Amino acid sequence: MKQVPVIDLQTAARMVKEGDTLLQGGFGMTGNPVHLMHALAELGTKNLTFIGNNAGEVGLGGGRLLQNGQLKKLIGSFFTSNPDAVKAVQAGLIDYELLPQGTLAEALRAGGAGIGGFYTPASVGTLIAKDRETKLIDGVEQVFIKSLRGNVAFIRAWRADTAGNLQYRMTEQNFNKAMATAADLVIAEVEEIVPVGQLTPEYIHTPGCYVDYLVQATLTPEDLGMSASVSSSKKVDESRMNMARRALAELKKGDVVNLGIGIPTLVADLINETHGIILHTENGMLGVGPVPADGGGAMDYPVNAGKIPVTALKGSSYFDSADSFAMIRGGHIDVAIMGGLEVDQAANLANWAVPGKPLLGVGGAMDLAKGAKRLIITMTHTNPDGSPKIVPACVLPLTASGVVDMVITDLAVFAYPDNQLTLIELMPGATLEEVRAKTSASFREQLS
Repeated sequence: MKQVPVIDLQTAARMVKEGDTLLQGGFGMTGNPVHLMHALAELGTKNLTFIGNNAGEVGLGGGRLLQNGQLKKLIGSFFTSNPDAVKAVQAGLIDYELLPQGTLAEALRAGGAGIGGFYTPASVGTLIAKDRETKLIDGVEQVFIKSLRGNVAFIRAWRADTAGNLQYRMTEQNFNKAMATAADLVIAEVEEIVPVGQLTPEYIHTPGCYVDYLVQATLTPEDLGMSASVSSSKKVDESRMNMARRALAELKKGDVVNLGIGIPTLVADLINETHGIILHTENGMLGVGPVPADGGGAMDYPVNAGKIPVTALKGSSYFDSADSFAMIRGGHIDVAIMGGLEVDQAANLANWAVPGKPLLGVGGAMDLAKGAKRLIITMTHTNPDGSPKIVPACVLPLTASGVVDMVITDLAVFAYPDNQLTLIELMPGATLEEVRAKTSASFREQLS
């Protein structure tokens, strides 16, 4: 049986050379090889191209390399969560390439499988697809994405045996599993190393043939950043809860449902086992339960796409980000509920970028908007300045075209029967005159 060398953090960090492309696993700080990243920060190796879902947090993980000026380019899905990344890009200090989260995961999986690239409908017609090749396949426009590989991958697993077989904990598979296949040199940071044979074969997630070196490093709550703990108490505006309740009314028993960040996450607080609804989170979990009542964090619980610790219901399952987005693209998600910045008469959605605002991430919205069987948008009816968010045509950068099935605001509910924007319901306290005054799009009225 193969014997994988166990090395220290400093030896591992020295294997990354100036100018290398570095893959870094993790979703936020969950499953993040934070100790390897900090050892690399101490060395100061520069001109690195960083590929990861996000660049850690300020001073944590990739965030420490950012502060040191070691990164020349970021390739990933959501860097907005690290203000240092946003500032570096806006100042022209670092180059970047944004990819939808599912596209990023699939590009890594393709790179690890020796596939040059693939076509996907996610991001078609958006700024992300600018200058990329597109092709009509079975009547669906799709954009070509080149696969991704790296010189070195830093990944994090929970347990390893001396043959390099890896086992991940809860939602810590995320990008680690694909990245373990997609680099010339793979170094796994693990909590525990056991003798070969102690990991049951059917519970091994990454076979040892992918792993070149092991490093043992103990995780602490401080390593988990914002996911270290969560408060169980929160106050929510009643109008937002009304939107969440109305969205819940659209769900039926047995639905597999993905909830976006913001108002959609409130739906989770309303769901109980009697609803029979299966919540999906794109970082690798089916059967998401409520936030832990004990205030526990990611040392003890899985996390959702908002990087918030959650509980696991009976029958839950964990998987990696590539499999998660295969579920989405493959049409296995019945309903996606997302926030919105603009929705228009043609059912187009804009919800990821505002020109001039410090946003540097697209996340999983483009994949979900195209892949979910039904898309419900929850948002305030107007912007803080009173301007309408339901408009004749989206002005903000598009997330996806012709995908919205229902819009729920604090004032009204709209649908698209016969592909026409239609007011079907008023929310508590709202009047028809108010909705007309605050909606710039043309719409029909079918109020019961």
